[in-house]
Amino acid sequence: MSVLAGPFTIAAALLAIGGALKAVRPRDTAQALTAVGVRVPGVPARVLVRGGGVAEVVIGVGALVTGGAVFAALVAASYVLFAGFVVVALRTHAPISSCGCFGKVDTPPSAVHVVVDGAFAVVAVAAAAVGDAFRSGDLAAMPGHVPDGMVDAYCAAGPLDKVRARVEEVAERADGVFLSPPTYFIPPEQLIEYQRRIIDAFAPSTAPA
Repeated sequence: MSVLAGPFTIAAALLAIGGALKAVRPRDTAQALTAVGVRVPGVPARVLVRGGGVAEVVIGVGALVTGGAVFAALVAASYVLFAGFVVVALRTHAPISSCGCFGKVDTPPSAVHVVVDGAFAVVAVAAAAVGDAFRSGDLAAMPGHVPDGMVDAYCAAGPLDKVRARVEEVAERADGVFLSPPTYFIPPEQLIEYQRRIIDAFAPSTAPA
């Protein structure tokens, strides 16, 4: 779950912040919904946006506080809806100056929004699946729910040559690099073995005098 914790926290926090801003300033989001033809009979667009914003706050805060599978699934559903809205806006060439994500003028909808929303949805789905496996006691199934792309993005994993290349890439941008094996649910003896392998692979070699 440690690989998912950071991205999931960001996704949930952005959802809550965006919802709060939409609840306070619903005008631009309401205009964006109207432009693509999203309407609920008898409900003014601004009221609809405020209600949706409050729901986003509840979902985002609930996901941050509990980390539960239900809230994680709702976070995923929220980002799928966001991505769907942007796709519709792009396909219909709706005259929208803002995506309305944060309830004010920010940036026009673009393919970047679709990619980011999709990525956050995948993160939330994975978090929900991992959470379910954890609560059911099926620890062995947890790693299988983490997408390989996410492991590659946040970890150095795989054959030693690949790991070394990844570490060197990060070291070029960082002030320092601290190497650590995974620690969640790892038996102490296995953790010690992982640490020994890291030392053998990365410790400076000492030439004989």
